[in-house]
Amino acid sequence: MTNRYFLLLFLLFYISSFSQKKKYIFIDYHNTKLKTVLKDIENNFDVTFSYSSNLIKEQYITLHKKKGNLEDLLFEMSNITNLDFNAINKKYIYITERITQNLDEVVVHNYLTKGIQKKKDASFVFSTQKIGLLAGLTEADVLESIQQLPGVISVNETATQLNVRGGTADQNQLIWDDINIYHGGHLFGMVSVFNPNVAETIRFYNKGTNPKYGDRISSVIAVETNSKIKNKSTAEIGINGINADAVIHFPVWKNKMDMQLSFRRSYEDIYETQTFKKFEEKAFQNTHIDDEFFYFKDYNLKSNIKYNKDNLFSISYIHIDNDLESEFHKNLILNDFRMDSENDGYNAIWNRKWNNKINQKSSISYSDYRFDFNNDKSDDLGFISSFTKENYINDTSFYSEINLTNSNNDMLFGYQFNHKKVSFRYKEKKDILYILDFDNSNITQHALYYNINFSTKNNYNFNLGLRTNYYQQFDAFRIEPRFVISKKLNNQIKLQLTGEIKDQIISQIDESILSDLSLENKIWRLADNDKYPIINGRHISLGGIYKKNNWTFDVDFFHKTITGISALALGFLNPLDNEVHTGIQKNYGIDFYAKKRFNHLSTWISYSFLNIKNKYEGINNNRFFTANTQIKHNLTTTLNYDYKKIKIALSWRIRTGKPLTDLDYDNQGNAYFHGINTEELPIYHRLDFSTVYHFKIGKKTKAKAGFSLKNIYDNKNHINTLFTGNQALNDPVKVTKIYAIGFTPNFMFRVYL
Repeated sequence: MTNRYFLLLFLLFYISSFSQKKKYIFIDYHNTKLKTVLKDIENNFDVTFSYSSNLIKEQYITLHKKKGNLEDLLFEMSNITNLDFNAINKKYIYITERITQNLDEVVVHNYLTKGIQKKKDASFVFSTQKIGLLAGLTEADVLESIQQLPGVISVNETATQLNVRGGTADQNQLIWDDINIYHGGHLFGMVSVFNPNVAETIRFYNKGTNPKYGDRISSVIAVETNSKIKNKSTAEIGINGINADAVIHFPVWKNKMDMQLSFRRSYEDIYETQTFKKFEEKAFQNTHIDDEFFYFKDYNLKSNIKYNKDNLFSISYIHIDNDLESEFHKNLILNDFRMDSENDGYNAIWNRKWNNKINQKSSISYSDYRFDFNNDKSDDLGFISSFTKENYINDTSFYSEINLTNSNNDMLFGYQFNHKKVSFRYKEKKDILYILDFDNSNITQHALYYNINFSTKNNYNFNLGLRTNYYQQFDAFRIEPRFVISKKLNNQIKLQLTGEIKDQIISQIDESILSDLSLENKIWRLADNDKYPIINGRHISLGGIYKKNNWTFDVDFFHKTITGISALALGFLNPLDNEVHTGIQKNYGIDFYAKKRFNHLSTWISYSFLNIKNKYEGINNNRFFTANTQIKHNLTTTLNYDYKKIKIALSWRIRTGKPLTDLDYDNQGNAYFHGINTEELPIYHRLDFSTVYHFKIGKKTKAKAGFSLKNIYDNKNHINTLFTGNQALNDPVKVTKIYAIGFTPNFMFRVYL
C-alpha cells in the first residue's frame, strides 16, 4: 500500500512537470467586423489568415471581456460565425465556410477530452482517431469510453455490460456498420467486441433517439468504420497486455475502390501476462476454473467502391469469436466445460446523391449469432450427466431513407424491414435426454420513420421525429414519437427538452440456476405477446448547458417508465415458484457534468443520481422494490494533461453499492430474506491512471507507447452477491460474493507504417 501511495505522488508530479505557459490576451469586442478581429489576432499571435473577402464581409463578432489564447479565440469565433479555422502550420491559418446539416451541429466540443462532441440532436459522437486519453485505458476502447459519460455505468464492471440511466445491458442496441451485434463481449464482457483501431466514429444516443433506430429502449451505440476511399496504403500493428492486432488499408483502384482488413486476437495461449491474469481472476472467480484453454479473436473486412461522384457503395463483414475449454475435478467428479460464442455480420450500403439537396441511403445487413455451452460430468466409472445450452439468432435488416436538406430545415424519411429468428434450448442427459426448456420463434417488423429539424428566428431548434412499427406475427401497431427541443437563451446558456417512446421485442433471460458456471448465463429470446410481452419505454428529460471562460456545465433531469419487463422466479426466495413474472419499472434521476479547461490541462467531474423501482405480478406482494441496476450515487473526477507528444490521465471513481437482498436464518437454520434489495453493498471506489507517448522510429515511421494502471491502491470492491440453491425444499442457500478487478497494470505499443 505504501508503494502505491508513493506511485500516486509520482504520477501527480509527473503531470505537473510537463506544465508550460501559453500566450493569453484580453479582448472585448462588441459587434466588431470579423476582419478587424482577425487583424488583431494576427498582430498578437504572429499568425497569418488566408480567406476569401466575400466569406467574412458580413461577419461581426461580439466577445465580452474575455481572456484567451489563440486556440480559445478560434474556437469561440468558429461557434459564432459558423466558419472553420484550419491551421496549416503554427503560422498560417486558412478560413473556410462550414458545410454541415443543422442536425449535426456541435453543442459542446471536447466533451470529456478531444474527439468527443455533444451534438444538437442530443447524441454524443466519438472520433476514435482523434480521441484523447481516458484514465485506465491505453486505447480508445469503444464501450469503455462511453462509460466515462454521466449516466452510464457498468454495475458488474465489464466493458460491454453497460447500464444507461438504469437500463439493463440487453436494452442497448449495438450496431457495427448497420449490423446488429448480439455478442456479449470478449473474455466474458471484460474486453469490448469492437476493435478500437478500426472504428472511425461512434454515435451514442441515451435520449431523444433518432427515429431510424427502433430496436432497444435504453440506448443506441452505432459504430461506423471508414467510408472514404483512400489512395495511399497504410498499415498499423499493435500489442497490449490482452491482445495483438493489425489493420491494413490499401487502394484497389485509384479513386474508385479501396480495401480495409483488420485482425485482433488474444495471445494468452502463447504467453499469459499479468494483465490477462487479472482479467481472468475477475471473470472466472467462483467458477472452479483454474486450468483452461481460452482465446478470443475478431476480424473485419470492408471495401468502399465509388461508381461515380454521385454513387458510393460499401460492403462490410465482421466476425467475433470466443472459445473456452476447461477441465476440473469437483467432489471426485470430472467437469468438462466447452463454450463457444460467435457473431458474424454482413452488410452492403448504397449512398446516392441525387442533387445538392437530396441524398438517399439504402442498406441491407445480416447478423448470425451462435452460442453453445456444454458441461459433461464423469467419474472413474464413466459418464454421469451432460448439460447443454444453445442460443441462435438470425437477424435480417433492410432500410432505405431519403435526406432532404435546404437552408431552412433538414428532413429524413425512410422505410425499414427487419426479420428476427431466435431459438434456444436447454437439455440435460442422464439416463435419458430431457429437454428442460426450448423456443423457436420469429418476428417480422415493418417500420416507417420521419424526422425534421429546423430553427426559428427566436433561437429555438426543433428536432421532431416519428416512428411507426408493425409486428406482423402479432398484427400489432406501435407509434413512437421522438423530439429534441432546444432554446438558446444567449451565447452561454442553452436549454434542452427531449422525449421518446421506444419498443423492444428481443431481450435476455437469466438461467443461472441450471449451471455452476455463471460467466455466460443469459440467452436471447423474442417477445411472444403473452408471457414475454413487447417491452415499452417512455423517457423524458429536461436540462441545460452553460459555457463561459473555458467552463462547461451540463445538467439533465430525467424520468423513465418501462412496461413489459419480465423476470424468472427467484428460486432462492420461494422454492415453490418457477413462473415468469411481468412487471413495470419507474426510474428517475439527474446527470451532472462540469469541466474546466486550462492551458494543456483540463479537469472534469461527472455525477449521477438514480432511483429505480420495479414491480412484478406475484413478487413482493405486488409492491415496488429497488431494482438490481440501481447505483444511487455515482461520482467520477478526472485530470487530463495533453502537451505535444505526451498524454496523461488520472481519474478517481466512487459510487454507492449495488442493492442487496439481506439473508438471515431462523432457529432451525432455515434461510429467509428481509424483503428484496433492502440493503446495499459497500461503497465502491478506485483510482486509475494512463499515459501515452508519441514518437518516431527513424524519419517516417510513427509509433506510440503507453501504460495504464487500474485500481492503483488495490481496493477490494464487493460488486455483487449471488444466491443459488433453495430450488427445492431442504435445499440450502449458497451465497457467492463477486469482487471487482484489483490492481491491474497494462501496456500498449503501436507502430504506424
